[in-house]
Order: sequence, then C-alpha cells, then structure tokens
Amino acid sequence: MQRFVSLVSAAMLGSVLTLGINHWYNKENQPVQIRHIEGAPVSQVAYTVNEKGESVPLDFTGVAEKVTKAVVHIRSTSEGKIASRERNQESDPFQFFFGPNSPMQRGPSQSSGSGVIINPDGYIVTNNHVVQGSDMVDVTLSDNRTYKAEVVGTDPDTDLAVIRINQKSLPALSFVNSDESKVGEWVLAVGNPFNLNSTVTAGIISAKGRNIGIVGRETADPQKGSTAIESFIQTDAAINPGNSGGALVNLNGDLLGINTAIASPTGAYSGYGFAVPANIVSKVVEDLISFGTVQRGWLGIQVGSVSSELAKQEDLAVNEGAYVSGFGDMESKSAAKEAGIEKGDVITKLDNTPIKNSTALIEYIGRKRPGDKVTVTVNRNGKEKVIAVTLKNSEGNVGTVKREEKDAIASLGIELEDVDSKVLKRLELTHGVKVKSLDNGKIARYTDMREGFIITHLDDKAVKTAKEVNDILKRKKAGDLITFSGVYEDYPREYIYALRM
Repeated sequence: MQRFVSLVSAAMLGSVLTLGINHWYNKENQPVQIRHIEGAPVSQVAYTVNEKGESVPLDFTGVAEKVTKAVVHIRSTSEGKIASRERNQESDPFQFFFGPNSPMQRGPSQSSGSGVIINPDGYIVTNNHVVQGSDMVDVTLSDNRTYKAEVVGTDPDTDLAVIRINQKSLPALSFVNSDESKVGEWVLAVGNPFNLNSTVTAGIISAKGRNIGIVGRETADPQKGSTAIESFIQTDAAINPGNSGGALVNLNGDLLGINTAIASPTGAYSGYGFAVPANIVSKVVEDLISFGTVQRGWLGIQVGSVSSELAKQEDLAVNEGAYVSGFGDMESKSAAKEAGIEKGDVITKLDNTPIKNSTALIEYIGRKRPGDKVTVTVNRNGKEKVIAVTLKNSEGNVGTVKREEKDAIASLGIELEDVDSKVLKRLELTHGVKVKSLDNGKIARYTDMREGFIITHLDDKAVKTAKEVNDILKRKKAGDLITFSGVYEDYPREYIYALRM
C-alpha cells in the first residue's frame, strides 16, 4: 500500500512539472504582440495663451500648410570655366602647376537655396548669396512646377535679392511689422535644407537686433569700411544650408523675416539661426522692384555702441545709445553734420524709436530713403537736444540713385591696351592687343585668363588695336560664343579661352 501511494505521488509530481515546463516554454516562445489603439493621432502637445488670456492648443499644422505653398526651391547655375590649350599640345610637366591655366575643362557649378513668393505675379525674395554670380536661376514651386527666373535686383548690403518668374495668381505671404515681434515668441522656419523640399521647423525668437558681421565681408571697401546693414532676428528654429532665403513666420503665417545665416562650428545647425527682419526686407524689395537698386538714406556719421567702458572713457551721461565718433570720408556730404550733430554726441532716439546701440541706428536709418526727414535726439554733455535731419544718399544729395547699367564689355570685366611694337617684335608677332586689367566679370569668373595676356585673334579674326576688339565685342549678343586666342610674354605658346556673352 505504501508503495502504491509513493507511485501515485510521483506521478502527480511529474504531471505538475510537465505542465509547468510546457507553460513556461510556450510563454517564452510565443510571437510578440503589438497593441493597436483606434483613434486620431495626438496633434496638440502644448498650450499657449491667446489675446483674451485663454489657454488654447498650440498647433502648427494650419500655418505650415499655408506657408509651404509660398516657399520655393531655387537652383542657381554658373557656367564652368573653359580653359584650353589647343594650338600646342607639347607635354609640359610643370604647366599644370605653374602655367596660367590647365588643359582641363571644368563644368558648371550649382548652388541651391530657398525663396518666398511675396506677390501673386511671381515676385520672389531670397538671399543675394543664393543668386549672386549666377547665369541661370531655376525656381521650383511646392507643387513641383519649375520655371526660369530673372534677377530683378540685388542688395549685397542686406544680402537680399528679388527674382521673378512669369506666372500669375501664385500663393504669396504678407509682411508683418517685425518691430512688434517679441523675444520668446513662437516662430516657424520654412525652406529647403539639403535639397529637402518644404521643410518646416519650429522654435522661438531667441534675440533681436543681432549683428554677427557676416554680411558684406567680401565686398567691404578698405577705405570706407563695410556698409552692411545687420540687425538679425535670432531664432532656435532649426536652419541649415539650403534654408537661405526661406521664410521665418509667426503663428498667423505672416512673413516675419528671411532666413539668412546660421552660427555653427560645423556648418550645420547647432542652435542659432538668423533672419533679416521683415521691415528691412519690405523696404529693400520695394526699392529693387521700383528702381532696380536700393534707395538708401545716409546720416553720414561713424558710430559705435555705448558701453560702460566708453561711457567712462568719454565721460558720457548715458550708458546706452549710438556714439558719434566722427564723420569719416562723408564729412563734406554729411547730413548729420549739416544739421548740427557733433562728434561726441550720443544718439538716443530716432523719431519715436529708442536707440540703444549702433545696430539699432543702422537698422532704422536703413529703412529710410534720401530726402526722408528724421528727428534725432542726442545727449550732449548730459543735456538732450532734438535735431531734424534730412537724409542724403551716398553721393551727398537727396536725389534718386540710378541703377548702373552694364554694357556687354563691362560685363566681361576686361580693359585692353595696344601692345608696344618692341614687345610684338620680341615675341615674333605682327599684331596683338594686351589685357591691361581684369575685374570681377565673366572672363575672370569663367576662364583662367590673367592680366598681361596678348590677344592675337578674336573668333579667329586677327586683331591689331584695342578699339578693334571693343568694336567686335559691342556687336556681340547675349549668349554668343566668343574665343580669345593669344600668348603670354612669359609663356610664348598659344592659349585659347572661350566663353559666352
């Protein structure tokens, strides 16, 4: 009997162990189950306060849909250099390194950026550096339609440009008063970074009136210094290469600024983006469309921001403002000096706008035109004075500045002179015209020609005088192919350079 009980107990224990092991095995090896919950995705993850003080969901979807339709993708193409050595194919191992040009041809270069449609008739604002030096500009709309664009005008001082496509009834954004924007305000940045069309990022305005010294560095006059106007809106909305010329908008979808630059040690987004304020953009755009060039008013002063050190050094009665350090080369044409402003004055207000630093002054005056009147409040030796100033242009008068029209020869950037007969004899030439200088024109951009080149043939026609070459070039039309054949005094073999007008 005892043996029977032991057998039954053992059987029961075995069954329990078998069931336990089987349950554990099935649990460990069953398929992973993913739970699905029916319902709409969550689109409101934060709240904001409206004008009535009510808490409302923060939602970017409507704004993003509106703005992306008015932001375009821009591709700018510059023709490649053509530098050939066709007459003499003799091998020269040092020519590649030391010669005036290499025997290889280089293809066209291309860059891309963004733009914002600001008028239903096809006017688009972008950055100057997006289209600068381009021979062809293509614009792709949000619905993937692509058009050729003409450059209406550019303004290197603000890094802005206006281009136009031949289309009507396009979606366009409206400018908003950027002075009323506030630090901490939500904004969206819309553009085409890394050729990714219609990209939207969100952030806040981090600061206003930023001057980072990035505009006009390459074109600054060594004598007069930079004439750039920088008073950027700083944002932490992600901006990357390709966003240049894109839109910075508020939560109503109104244009608050044009994205222009990033501050980054790597070249990619690292927390800081900068946009040209809409109040500057709108003025520049109106001038470029109306006049072809910006009508910019000038006070004719040299200014710096007041700091605690400057206030102590110059014994100033105020700790902020724009300090008039002098008049520079504009002294004889200075509107400020003519009106009674003196060296050592601190400008604290322009009209009804407080001026806390030189950046604020440059931005405010940058919105004005020659002939505009400005009420300037200065602090002089601790006392305030109000002075009325009529702004002038860079030439020292109140007239409209005309756009410089470049003829075909000027666009080439070449200055010619006749060659001395002794030089021709030494080089065993019977004719030729010398390149006296090369400016930043098409020849310098698209070929490797250098100063001193002696042109012997233009389009296979022998040339003897500078006047003869100029006359031939004047008869050329846009798009015509021209070839310059000739030699260098220190490289007597023949070189040929080709480009289109």
